[in-house]
Parts: sequence; C-alpha cells; structure tokens
Amino acid sequence: MNTRVFLIVIAFAAGLFFTSCEKDDDVAPKPIINNLELGIGNSHVAYIGADLHIEAEIVAEGKIDKITVEIHQEEGSTDEIVVGYDEFAGLKNTTFHKHVDIPATTVAGTYHCHITVTDMDGNSTTVEEEVSIEAMVDDKAPVITISSSPENGKNFANGETISISGSITDNISLAGLVVALVYETDNIADTDVSGITNTKAIVMLHTHDFEDPDETDFSAIIKVGAVNDNNMTPVAIQGDNAWKSGNYYILVKSKDAMGNWAFSNHYPIVINL
Repeated sequence: MNTRVFLIVIAFAAGLFFTSCEKDDDVAPKPIINNLELGIGNSHVAYIGADLHIEAEIVAEGKIDKITVEIHQEEGSTDEIVVGYDEFAGLKNTTFHKHVDIPATTVAGTYHCHITVTDMDGNSTTVEEEVSIEAMVDDKAPVITISSSPENGKNFANGETISISGSITDNISLAGLVVALVYETDNIADTDVSGITNTKAIVMLHTHDFEDPDETDFSAIIKVGAVNDNNMTPVAIQGDNAWKSGNYYILVKSKDAMGNWAFSNHYPIVINL
C-alpha cells in the first residue's frame, strides 16, 4: 500500500471514530430514579382497600415519556396492579408523587413493586422493591385538634403572615395532612380540597411523612402575596388560585392509612390586597 492510500485509510477510520463519538455524545443517558419512598414513612407497607404512597425524584435527560407502576406477587397469586402516568411527559426532572389504589379483592402477602421511567428516546430504567400488602379493619377517622388559629374574620394585608397550628391523632396510622386556604365564593367542597389535584385552594401545608405514625403536631403558615405555596413541591400561586381580596377560610384535613378522612371547622379570615 503506498503512502497516499495509507493516509486516506487512516483519515477515513478517524472520521468513523469521531462520527461514532459524536453520535454517542448525542444519546441521552438512561433516566435516573432517586430517593424512592414506598408506603407511609417509607414503611414498605400498604393496606387492602387503601392505597400505596409512592414518591421518587426522577431525572431524564431524554425527557420523560411515561412512568409505569407495577405491583405483583412473584408466585402463588394472579393479583397484579398496573398503572401508567403520562402527565409528566416532556419534563427532564420531577418529583413523582402518587397514591396507587390497592383493591379490596387483593390477597394479603409480599409483593414486588416495579417503577419504570421511559424517556422519549425509548430508554428506560426500572427499580424494584418489596412491599407488604396487609389486611386492616379501621373505620375511625383521625382526630384534629386546633391549638392556635386567627380570630374569626381577622383581616390580613399583603405581606402579613397567616398561621394555624394543632395536632392530629389516629387509632392506628396517619397517612396524610393538608392545610389549605380556600376562597369562600369558589364553593369548593371540603372533600375536593387537595394538596395534589385541586388548583384553586392555596396550600399552607401538605405532608405524608410522620415521625410518630399515630400522632403529630403541625404548624402551617403562609404570607399573603407569596409567590409559591407550601406544598410538598411548592407550586406557583397564580391562575385559578391567584391571591384575591375577599373572604377566605382555613381548612385542615387529614386521613389515616385506610383512607378515613377527618375535617376541621372552617376558620374564616379576610384578605385585603
């Protein structure tokens, strides 16, 4: 092989090498699932007829396409729960927080929970952990005790702080707590006030984490005119729940592991922007 041909071969090979490297650089890494939490307080326990709390931090450089949760036994049962979520599509990172219903017909036992994140390039990552699904009979809702709240009809101006505090107890295990500021004329039913799906209420506190499963103290605050709420992942206060002058009330609600809800009285206040 003469020198000229040899140099052409080397140049061609180098071109293939660098082209390959460039293509590799363009391929996004697989999605990452961090800080997975299953069950109340990461207990890895769910109850038949209730739900399984799932939370994780997800990073997907190729942008999320879908997230799938699959819960099944390895053997001995045909019970299988599969739920897909597409509302996170297009995001590079998110806090995945869901409550997966456990049907009343589910057989108690040890299950495998698979969480799969698939990105828009077709890459996927799955994490798997065991979950114990147990039977529990509980028809008693938590008890809400308010120790400090604004005076009835108290006026708050822009920049002033609204606060309420108290304690929640349950006969077995707490599972969720929401404290929200609700605009009176929106006529939202207490059952519809949510830290996740309701877009009109202003969330002062939202949690599913309790150091003591059957008792917790709470303190919820928010400043009038705040840009973001105090949700588990703060959300901008704008659009449907934008600050307005007028009559509001504070609502405290809590549920136990069986989904029994308790609701506080309404604590009315007035906001003057």
